[in-house]
Amino acid sequence: MGSQRREVVIVGAARTPVGSFLGALSGLSAPQLGAAAIREALRRAGVAPEDVDEVIMGNVLQAGVGQAPARQAALFAGLPTKVECLTINKVCGSGLKAVMLAEQAI
Repeated sequence: MGSQRREVVIVGAARTPVGSFLGALSGLSAPQLGAAAIREALRRAGVAPEDVDEVIMGNVLQAGVGQAPARQAALFAGLPTKVECLTINKVCGSGLKAVMLAEQAI
C-alpha cells in the first residue's frame, strides 16, 4: 500500500512583537511575548483555543525564562492544559525548525 501525503497548509501566522531596547516591551518575558503571537495567530486564522492540538515554538535564548517556554506561552495565551507543547532551540534556525517539525507532525 503506497503512502499518500496530505498537503499541509499554514492557515495563520504571527511573530512576537518587536520593540526598542529597554522600551515598552522590556518588562515582558519571552513566554509572554510568545503568548501574544499565539493569540494573534489564532485570531487571524479564526481558530478557537480549544481546537489547538499542539504548540511547537522556537526560542533561542532560554536563560532565565524558566522551564518549557512554549508551554508557558500556550498557557499565557489561554490555551487549555490538554494542549501539548514543544520548545525548539536550534539557535537562529529555531523558528524554521519548529515549522518543519509541525509539518512532519501533521
